[in-house]
Amino acid sequence: MDITGKTEEFLAQRHKSVLTTFRQNGMPQMSVVLSGLFRGGAGISVTETRAKYRNLKRDRRCSLLVSKDDWWGFVVLEGAAQIIDSSNSTDEERLTALRELYRAISGAEHADWDDYDRAMLADRRAVVIVRPERVYGTALG
Repeated sequence: MDITGKTEEFLAQRHKSVLTTFRQNGMPQMSVVLSGLFRGGAGISVTETRAKYRNLKRDRRCSLLVSKDDWWGFVVLEGAAQIIDSSNSTDEERLTALRELYRAISGAEHADWDDYDRAMLADRRAVVIVRPERVYGTALG
């Protein structure tokens, strides 16, 4: 399901988030991340060396809680992750997605895109798009 309506508006304006993935033993693993409305879902940037990335490569199921600044209003997306990484895209495709995500989260252009691109490749950054199957939360009214 693509994100629409109140959920779309909420995610476009708020970026504080908690991503939940699943460890190999089935226990949840939670990470504080910045997210943004991205290609019909919610996008985050991760490095290919982190637990959340390895968890998602093994098991695409995840939840993303996106919160108001005071943490009292939130939206949760439950679904599967789509990953744009070095195993399934070219550097240019990945950098295009990372730049688009940067704009979605910051609402601005980067001061030096060449420097940004070098840093993203050096960090082995990937884009994760949470594709929701279920959406709920206190902020949806």
